[in-house]
Amino acid sequence: MHDTTALLVELGAVILGLGLVGRLAGRIGLSPIPLYLLAGLAFGHGGLIPLDASEEFTMVGAEIGVILLLLLLGLEYSASELVTSLKTQYPSGAVDFVLNATPGAVAALILGWGPVGAVALAGVTWISSSGVIAKVMTDLGRLGNRETPVILGVLVMEDLAMAIYLPLLTAMLAGVSLAGGSLALVIALGAVGLVLYLALRHGRLISRAVSSDNPEMLLLVVLGLTVLVAGVAQQLQVSAAVGAFLVGIALSGEVAEGARKLLTPLRDLFAAVFFVFFGLSTNPADIPPVLLPAALLAIITTFTKIGTGYYAARRAGVGPRGRWRAGGTLVARGEFSIVIAGLAVATEPRIGPIATAYVLILVIVGPLTARWTQPIAAKIEARRGGGGGDKAVGVSGAEAEPVAKSAPERRLGSHDDLTPEPAGEKHE
Repeated sequence: MHDTTALLVELGAVILGLGLVGRLAGRIGLSPIPLYLLAGLAFGHGGLIPLDASEEFTMVGAEIGVILLLLLLGLEYSASELVTSLKTQYPSGAVDFVLNATPGAVAALILGWGPVGAVALAGVTWISSSGVIAKVMTDLGRLGNRETPVILGVLVMEDLAMAIYLPLLTAMLAGVSLAGGSLALVIALGAVGLVLYLALRHGRLISRAVSSDNPEMLLLVVLGLTVLVAGVAQQLQVSAAVGAFLVGIALSGEVAEGARKLLTPLRDLFAAVFFVFFGLSTNPADIPPVLLPAALLAIITTFTKIGTGYYAARRAGVGPRGRWRAGGTLVARGEFSIVIAGLAVATEPRIGPIATAYVLILVIVGPLTARWTQPIAAKIEARRGGGGGDKAVGVSGAEAEPVAKSAPERRLGSHDDLTPEPAGEKHE
């Protein structure tokens, strides 16, 4: 079969399969992410029917999927709201690092991987998946929840911390001098600072420059700007996801609203491709030998992430149910963990299989904990006589008010413990 013909056949089959899997997930009330991953695992290297012709296209599509997920999430919030969140949530970032990096570092030292392996595995267990979490919150209709800015604050701090972590890890892996590592760190921090400055100080000017009454022109300009900034950020050792997110917060008003409507279908398509590619790149034969240690590490860090989210949401004044939802939502690991493992595998080859199994477990478990952590916690509290946690803190009607929605009703949903504050409202 001709290469182009094989590519079209494989892509058509993959996209059609994604649609059918998504419909199945909707019927059973489950996020489609775990099913996308399992489908990729079944048809990847070592799977049932390897998809070779479309591998390169799928890899590029996966990168675009992560970029669009973070762009759309950034469009929900303004730059001022981001700064406020970072100022109020930095203690939560410190707790996040201590609780979730420590298990990975300790496990690596126990396995005899040495300091470099410990730093690498600490990053794998520390960083949540912004891409998976953004998709889960969208699927569950939680972008309007009061705990969502808290989750976003933790994720952004993690993403920005990568600007420090990745250059240091790369320097350790390469064995470069202190001066070389410091230079990479300065470049990364300078890039983050520049993008933040442009977003905070000149966001309105950027919005005016991007604005267009023609939907086609608006789509091309916003998408082109986002991919360009993401690529430059990646080149400067800053996460492409951070670049895409900052483009989103730099845009506001009608521009943000129009871009959101135009880009949502593209996001859904390429996000699905991202999760399938993750499964395609995993060889099922590599998983069984490391499944036990990876599962133990996943169990430990599931509880530490839930604790992180609960603590962060409590500091922000979110009610009990929102605290548990925040914790459950943060459990998933994904794109950053794979990037870190890929960097370290040349120095410590054993990190590859365990990181893959670990991420695969949590990228499947993450959407489940996002959905079920709060109901399970409520049942446990009810059995203990706490009435689901609300009466214990003297909350009744206040948390039952829905979040106020903007004029175009752009929120995807509100839940039962929200206050009338327009959490995450986009404004000029």
